[in-house]
Amino acid sequence: MAEHLELLAEMPMVGRMSTQERLKHAQKRRAQQVKMWAQAEKEAHGKKGRREQPWKEVSGLRPRKQVLFPPSVALLEAASRNDLEEVRQFLSSGVSPNLANEDGLTALHQCCIDDFQEMAQQLLEAGADVNARDSEGWTPLHAAATCGHLHLVDLLISRGADLLAVNTDGNMPYDLCEDEQTLDCLETAMANRGITQDSIEEARAVPELCMLNDLQSLLHAGANLNDPLDHGATLLHIAAANGFSEVAALLLEQGASLSAKDHDGWEPLHAAAYWGQVHLVELLVAHGADLNGKSLVDETPLDVCGDEEVRARLLELKHKQDALLRAQGRQRSLLRRRTSSAGSRGKVVRRVSLTHRTDLYRKEHAQEAIVWQQSPLTSPEPLEDEDRQTDAELRLQPPELSPAESGAPEALVRDKAHHTLAELKRQRAAAKLQRPAPEGPETFEPGLPVDTETSQPDCGFRTTGDPPLLKLTAPSEEAPVEKRPCCLLM
Repeated sequence: MAEHLELLAEMPMVGRMSTQERLKHAQKRRAQQVKMWAQAEKEAHGKKGRREQPWKEVSGLRPRKQVLFPPSVALLEAASRNDLEEVRQFLSSGVSPNLANEDGLTALHQCCIDDFQEMAQQLLEAGADVNARDSEGWTPLHAAATCGHLHLVDLLISRGADLLAVNTDGNMPYDLCEDEQTLDCLETAMANRGITQDSIEEARAVPELCMLNDLQSLLHAGANLNDPLDHGATLLHIAAANGFSEVAALLLEQGASLSAKDHDGWEPLHAAAYWGQVHLVELLVAHGADLNGKSLVDETPLDVCGDEEVRARLLELKHKQDALLRAQGRQRSLLRRRTSSAGSRGKVVRRVSLTHRTDLYRKEHAQEAIVWQQSPLTSPEPLEDEDRQTDAELRLQPPELSPAESGAPEALVRDKAHHTLAELKRQRAAAKLQRPAPEGPETFEPGLPVDTETSQPDCGFRTTGDPPLLKLTAPSEEAPVEKRPCCLLM
């Protein structure tokens, strides 16, 4: 057998080989390995006999212990060595040619892989099943077509091999064939048997239809769809791995778990990604499968996916799912903010309506009127010096109010409401000092602003006993009024 460094040196050359050349090269290396192993076993037995001979002469003869293998293992081992005589002895002693190992591989499978035509002929004559299936649904014709062994394909077809046999990947023998002559042989045989495209599609749908019928029976019996089967896999794992869209859709409709894990911690999405079932990947993700789910060794569906096309689709679905989750998070955050705002509205100071402000102004005006009506001697609280001086000045000569002014108390209240009591007193005193009491038609000082809409006097006492109000307007920004000191109060 070649050394490790020699094998590494051959890797670039093997990478440039075609599929058929790689198979032949692997068979050659396998033959060399078996030959060297047999030689090493022969030498080991010779050395062991020489070492045991002196011991036997001293201690006497003892029965030798022998290691016995099951007939299936012995038959496959003899077939893999192409030992026709030993296989014939096994078959003549009653060993079944259909014995298989733990993977379901029979001696006929092994012959079709290793291109042992005489051995395959001998097994078929002994009654070997030409359509035997291993654990992944491969028949001997699948193996011979994949390896491109034309003469074995002819032999199996002549013995009635199923040309429409479908393995667990959904592939028929002609789907796996890359050799042109072998593929032509398969297609010719299919045409001779009258196989059409419709019959091919029907054959591909048979495994799913069988599982669908079994699922309907389980539903009628009320079985739990999430019960673990072989290796802890559920029915949804099996449907996802095989690409059975209708079965998976029915399982999801009946509430099958998307997060069920097998013994390796795989979820159904892991199985669909590993076996390259892109339609099942989309279906499971659409129903809420977790693209970030991890197995026992922290592998996500992206980690176990080997198909580049399926991997690209998984990445696209992951980006969309992440964007959707972010959008939902923003909506939930906005909803929480709205809920919090709605719950705290009682704690927020609300704006006062116009009607309420008007009522407040009227109450303030009434309070000011009460203060003005009180005499300085009976007032509960002494006024400030400037307020007493202003009162004294205003009580000297109370001017008469015009009828127009006495008829519009509400307008005066609205215009005065934003002034304080001290400011009103100062303004009235200033107006009194600047202008004498009116004796005839009222005249207005050019320096004082006047409300042109109402044409009312600036000051005066009401006949009803209310405090005198001064109707003032704010000076315009274009022509500000020059403030002149009229008395010590300003």
